[in-house]
Amino acid sequence: MLELNVIGQNTADEPRKRKPSWLRVKLPTGENYKKVRQLVDNYQLHTICESGNCPNMGECWGEGTATFMILGNVCTRSCSFCAVATGRPPEYDQEEPQRVAEAIDLMGVKHAVITSVNRDELPDSGAEIWYQTVSAVKTRTPHVTIETLIPDVKSRWEALERMISGGQEVVSHNMETVERLYRLVRPQARYNRSLEQIRRTKEYGKRTKSGIMLGLGESQEEVHKSMDDLVAHGCDVLTLGQYLQPTRMHLDVKAFVTPDEFEAYKEEGLRRGFLYVESGPLVRSSYHAERHLI
Repeated sequence: MLELNVIGQNTADEPRKRKPSWLRVKLPTGENYKKVRQLVDNYQLHTICESGNCPNMGECWGEGTATFMILGNVCTRSCSFCAVATGRPPEYDQEEPQRVAEAIDLMGVKHAVITSVNRDELPDSGAEIWYQTVSAVKTRTPHVTIETLIPDVKSRWEALERMISGGQEVVSHNMETVERLYRLVRPQARYNRSLEQIRRTKEYGKRTKSGIMLGLGESQEEVHKSMDDLVAHGCDVLTLGQYLQPTRMHLDVKAFVTPDEFEAYKEEGLRRGFLYVESGPLVRSSYHAERHLI
């Protein structure tokens, strides 16, 4: 039986904050949505769109794109914001790289995004499967550009190099929150270690990207400091989006950040040195990812 392990801040008796009007999303419909749904099912693939309860799934799948999640759909971490199941993962599927490559080919996309759960129990953090997946996509569809949203490798720098050497153009690693909130939001991660991972990725020659969720209790000054830290460590692209509570057992939303505030953060990020900033209530790491190649 799958064991779920989440850190809660609410009880069942506490009311959840009502979502403002700017967080409303359309229900998924259309032929492209059905096509992606069928491909995901037929090839027994996992997507972060589903596992992460992404609010943009209808829009992205309707445009014929999806973010594939490799190495299974059970994570070894217990981050208190995340909807992905936590527990002891099963053995990973050796055939997964080829299935992902075939699905991306059939989708006909120009830019593909791939992510994964954390696999801390593996000596290489899953780096070899990462390498094989990106290589398989590049072999089958060399015209497709790739962004990989990779996990924290816990300072296994040889694994990091293998993980990002398959030919992908963009490598993303999310900070998720500001430094003060790390022990609450990402108890098994380290703020400075993630910054170091981004720095090493940049030195390897990749376009680097990271993301931060807002609405967890961070201050404006703390967000600005995180921006400065990321720029100082070579981060090129930043995404900023609203944290949404997946279940009552996850961290509560402390504030709903307005669209105007997101726009101000975008302007501040560009002023502080990012090449591109995607900022808005419904923005997620892979949202409009094809724009981040420029």
